[in-house]
Amino acid sequence: MNNIKLFENKKVRSHWSDADERWYFAIVDVIAVLTDSIDPGAYWRKLKERLKAEGNETVTNCHGLKMTAADGKMRLTDVADTEQLLRLVQSIPSPKAEPFKRWLAKVGYERLQEIENPEIASKRMREIYKAKGYSDEWIEKRMRGIAVRDELTEEWKKRGVKEQTEYSILTAEISKATFGMTPSEYKKFKDLDKPADNLRDHMTDLELIFTMLGEASTTEIARKKDAQGFPKNKKAAVDGGNIAGNARKELEKKSGTKVSTRENYKELPEIKHKALKQGK
Repeated sequence: MNNIKLFENKKVRSHWSDADERWYFAIVDVIAVLTDSIDPGAYWRKLKERLKAEGNETVTNCHGLKMTAADGKMRLTDVADTEQLLRLVQSIPSPKAEPFKRWLAKVGYERLQEIENPEIASKRMREIYKAKGYSDEWIEKRMRGIAVRDELTEEWKKRGVKEQTEYSILTAEISKATFGMTPSEYKKFKDLDKPADNLRDHMTDLELIFTMLGEASTTEIARKKDAQGFPKNKKAAVDGGNIAGNARKELEKKSGTKVSTRENYKELPEIKHKALKQGK
């Protein structure tokens, strides 16, 4: 599970490993927040060379994971767990070292809380959306959408679909059948130019509802047809998306209004607490 954590409003890419039951953090992101270096990658390469020459085992034990890069593509990135990071921080002169250590401890503690009580994670997410200015009604749909998406990806995992690449292809098929656009095309339609922009965070209530319908239908079809492997799950994704797409077209015909809208919520911090309504 890939995540973005914030330390002093700076992003730190992270990954929770269910197998290891620990967080892994992108080392270059940590260096960026600790050093304010204009080239964290170069800083890390030099530090890694020095530590290797010193026989530092922490560097040797660090490994790579694919994470979303600035260009939006999945790229192999050096990561470290909490213990490894604490050792690396000792080699980086920074006045932020102590606050960062406390932040690491807090992130780890919060994850343990969430594992013991999943409702805590849900509550935190609701608070984040509320602070950004989303309405309670929108938040309810977004949270439900997350649950529907999680159920679908769990189903794919059981049915031999490979994570990341194949998930992305199947998601694109559902979206194309539902809205006539892939997620990347939808982002352009909504003028979302930053890789970090989450399309679903910029959807209206109706867009979220039809997204849920497409994914929930795909889950149900995959189960009923016992779809195994990528090709059969691709067929289920198209069929599930078509169910949502047909419902969308019928609504548009009856209402005379398009479901897909160019409206986005990039200015939410400036219009905090304003209720979100379906765009014209």
